[in-house]
Amino acid sequence: MNTILEFRNVSFSYGKTKIIDDFSLAVEEKSFTTLLGPSGCGKTTLFRLASGFIVPEDGDILIRGKSQKGIAPNKRNIACVFQDYALFPHMTVEKNIMYGFKLHAGNKELFKYKLEQNLRLLGLTGLEKRYPHQLSGGQQQRVALARCLIMEPEILLMDEPLSSLDAKLRSQLREELKELQQNVGITTLYVTHDQEEAMSLSDTIAVIDHGKLLQTGTGTELYYKPASRKVADFTGSANYFGSTMVRNEWFTLDKNSGTEYKGTLVSKAFTGKTTRLKIKSPEASHGVFCADIDSRRAADLQTGTEVKLYAENSVSI
Repeated sequence: MNTILEFRNVSFSYGKTKIIDDFSLAVEEKSFTTLLGPSGCGKTTLFRLASGFIVPEDGDILIRGKSQKGIAPNKRNIACVFQDYALFPHMTVEKNIMYGFKLHAGNKELFKYKLEQNLRLLGLTGLEKRYPHQLSGGQQQRVALARCLIMEPEILLMDEPLSSLDAKLRSQLREELKELQQNVGITTLYVTHDQEEAMSLSDTIAVIDHGKLLQTGTGTELYYKPASRKVADFTGSANYFGSTMVRNEWFTLDKNSGTEYKGTLVSKAFTGKTTRLKIKSPEASHGVFCADIDSRRAADLQTGTEVKLYAENSVSI
């Protein structure tokens, strides 16, 4: 695959505060790449740098190997979906979608064809005369996406577009978004602090903290082979026993299934299929560790008693 977007040794500060620090990342053509990290780590700043709304103080942004210095946002063939969708409240769905396209073309028949194509693609057919306030959150997100796709950009940038939706709708739209990206084949750079979102959507995840790139890889690579404790914590629940890391779900009650860990059961939290156990143990680096156990198996465990669990997998870190 070919690199289409590249951050090359990029740094950026707000006043005296360094936000992005010598950041380098290559985004492959037609890939879904996610910037993952906690709030305030610099993800949105990278989004704004790639789109051209702000410029690096050091380093460079390249598209297809060409420096973007001095190139305005509207000249970059990049489309952006923002966290609040930025729909025009006084315009219908149809006019919102066609707004940018009408600025760049004048063929009415082409307008109609492209509109119908994107309404169908995003499941918005029949909603074209509605206004944003008459739409659900998921429908508004689709309108914002259709407004971008109709421009046929080379790169789609998305800044936490699902964060304001409820959990069930967010899960549904994640599936739709990944399927759409694969069908359209558009290079996507996605910003999120949600580990599950990043894992389910991405071909490549770039984990960021304090403006620095900590590790890149597939979700599987980052989950099973994190390069540091920070990466392990950003990509799932983790427990530490000295230099050994064990994910919550790697524990089992089955004897002889791996290394034994024991302690006093402090609390149980039923979450449906699994129950989260909080266990006080001198073996754990922080004095406690958590385990997600099949709820049927965990039902008979009593708080205040000693429990033994076995780690089926572990990672030295």
